[in-house]
Amino acid sequence: MVDQYSGDLEMQDRSSAPSAELMSHVDSNLADSGLMKNRYFQLLQSGEMSLESFRRSQQQFYFAVDYFSRPMSALMMRIPSGDERLGILENIVEEHGNFHLHASHEATFRQFLKAIGGSNERPDAHSMRPVVHAFNATIMSACLSDDVSTGIACLGIIEYAFADVSSLIGNAVVRRSWLEEDELVHYNLHEEIDKQHAADFFELIQPAWQADRGRLQISQGLRLGAYAFDRLYSDLIDC
Repeated sequence: MVDQYSGDLEMQDRSSAPSAELMSHVDSNLADSGLMKNRYFQLLQSGEMSLESFRRSQQQFYFAVDYFSRPMSALMMRIPSGDERLGILENIVEEHGNFHLHASHEATFRQFLKAIGGSNERPDAHSMRPVVHAFNATIMSACLSDDVSTGIACLGIIEYAFADVSSLIGNAVVRRSWLEEDELVHYNLHEEIDKQHAADFFELIQPAWQADRGRLQISQGLRLGAYAFDRLYSDLIDC
């Protein structure tokens, strides 16, 4: 079976920027998910979450950060066009610090963990809780088994949301005097770059959206990504 995405590539401009209509749909799905009102962020902002609880949750979040490039790689293999694969490859390379491992997202997140009193060593995989395993498995399944547009939309909305999540977490950490702003490392980086990463994903599905085919698959991916990300943060409260 040929993915709907493949057929649309042959008929549409491959460099279509995400339209206002598509981005409005993204924003609507993100708002409906309630992610930005997640209780995790409420507890962090209100002062009810202790530094120790925050540290434990972030030690678990490390496993999501470390894993995220793998679904991207799986998705890239399913895209038929070389120039379309290149857009995702650029994101994968950036995830790995543009070939400078000390600047990889995995490494910068370990720096953040150390700054909040954790360890800079790679956490033992045996310490990963099922809540993070479930998130990783969900997005990998979307990228391997669902329509390609569904996988792209799923990863795209997670990247899109993480820019705002990074700003929220960074501001809360500084306001609570746990770190100075220049110590945020990982979250400062993602606040700046993840909207562009998301745009790279949404550009890939713009032709299918514009052609009015594949909208169901795109909507399913957006809802799944927003739901999975919201659920991850909800479950991190009890880690």
